Amino acid sequence: MLAKINSGATVGLDARLVDVEVDIPNEGLPSFTIVGLPDKAVEESRERVRSAIKNSGADFPTTRITVNLAPADLPKVGPAYDLPIALGILIADEQIMPINEKALFFGELSLDGSLRHTNGILPMVYMAKKKGIKKVFVPKVNAREASVVGGVKVYPVETLLELVRYFSGTVTIEPEEKLALSKLIKSAEAEFDFSEIIGQEHAKRAAEIAAAGSHNIYMKGTPGSGKTMLARAIPGILPHLTEEEALEVTKIYSITGNLGADQAIVTTRPFRSPHHTTSRIGLIGGGTNPTPGEVSLAHRGVLFLDEFPEFPRNVLESLRQPMEDGVVTISRAKATVTYPAQFLLISASNPCPCGYYGDKKRACKCLPGQIARYQKRVSGPILDRIDIHVDVPSVDTQKLIGKDDGNRETSKEIQKRVQRARDIQTERFKKLNKSKRKKTINSNAEMNTKLVKTYCPLSSECRTMMQSAVSSMNLSARSYFKVIKVARTVADLEGSDEITTNHLAEALQYRPKDDGI
Repeated sequence: MLAKINSGATVGLDARLVDVEVDIPNEGLPSFTIVGLPDKAVEESRERVRSAIKNSGADFPTTRITVNLAPADLPKVGPAYDLPIALGILIADEQIMPINEKALFFGELSLDGSLRHTNGILPMVYMAKKKGIKKVFVPKVNAREASVVGGVKVYPVETLLELVRYFSGTVTIEPEEKLALSKLIKSAEAEFDFSEIIGQEHAKRAAEIAAAGSHNIYMKGTPGSGKTMLARAIPGILPHLTEEEALEVTKIYSITGNLGADQAIVTTRPFRSPHHTTSRIGLIGGGTNPTPGEVSLAHRGVLFLDEFPEFPRNVLESLRQPMEDGVVTISRAKATVTYPAQFLLISASNPCPCGYYGDKKRACKCLPGQIARYQKRVSGPILDRIDIHVDVPSVDTQKLIGKDDGNRETSKEIQKRVQRARDIQTERFKKLNKSKRKKTINSNAEMNTKLVKTYCPLSSECRTMMQSAVSSMNLSARSYFKVIKVARTVADLEGSDEITTNHLAEALQYRPKDDGI
């Protein structure tokens, strides 16, 4: 007998419908064959399915079994086909009745027949909704994740036996209740509060602007000046995730297995801090079957690269395209996939190998050639793609040992201003995002040249100031527009509809300065 079960395969952040066809003829020697471009994990499902069926109290057929995963030219990766294969075998062997309703099945089986946490559930449920499939059966531990999608009934299944009894009519499985995303999204709990950072008012202001407009920021300063502490405090002032952003991030974490058991969605903006020994594939993504890297895991959040010049040159250069385009396209012989990578880059470094070049208290021990080579580890094109450059000097001794007056702003106070500025930007781009654009714009940093000209008009005084700045500071065309975007964010923080010369002057402070090496 032939049985057909609906399942799916993830391709990038999307999913495609896969038909699991099981044929059990009445003749032939005992065998169990899976075809349809399966990987090693899918091939190993033969043993998992065999044990799960036996340990669920059913009989495993002692004849030839052929499983086809169609379409045959689409690579099938992972153990998620265990459940549909097992169900198809039981139907083809006439141990349970054929399923007449259109439903999708997805899940990894344990040897005892229970269902384990499975990656990629959220894209599957979205695909089911698009295909008009109204019922989806998933492992119970993934049910909360799947229930964020409306218009589809999600049935949480604990064991294969429970599913068999459900289709036999002896037990009922209640669909999971849909979750309201707005109630789940919250602010991130940062490792440090801004009130704990002594001094560094200029750097804290730069961090506030970076968070408000999602502008990349590069902090350079002596060891112990507070660069890392400041970077790790920034998640506490970031604006809340929107529902659309939360779903984008959750899709990435779902297919990579970074979404925790019983976790519905990613509720806060991601903060990723890879070590400087990270490989190019680890940062950008890749592999035989391309998977997301750190830049995609930091989507709509923060990518913190501490000791920036210590990263290998080829790793840093691979950041050029995602910093500019907000996506990463990975091409391999088997597949070409595109992952989103719209992140806020926070980078930090010392000014020289010893760390004390330009410090007023300690003398630098490096030779001019050593300083120049160290600073050139980060190329000009990468520096030009960073919106805000800020020096973080060593903290004054009197501020460290003096009496704390307790008047420093907290992260919550700063976050309120940042949220207001981001709300202004959301409203600004609302009509634009409703149009048929492939890429949504959620912050000032994401504007392209055309949008800067549309949403950031300059008065004659501002144009005169920028003309002078281009000449005196040798600004590139990219830097010119980045200054205007930062000025737009400064204006948003003040609640100003227009960009003034004061906003431009502050934005120009954050362009890199020539150290004269």
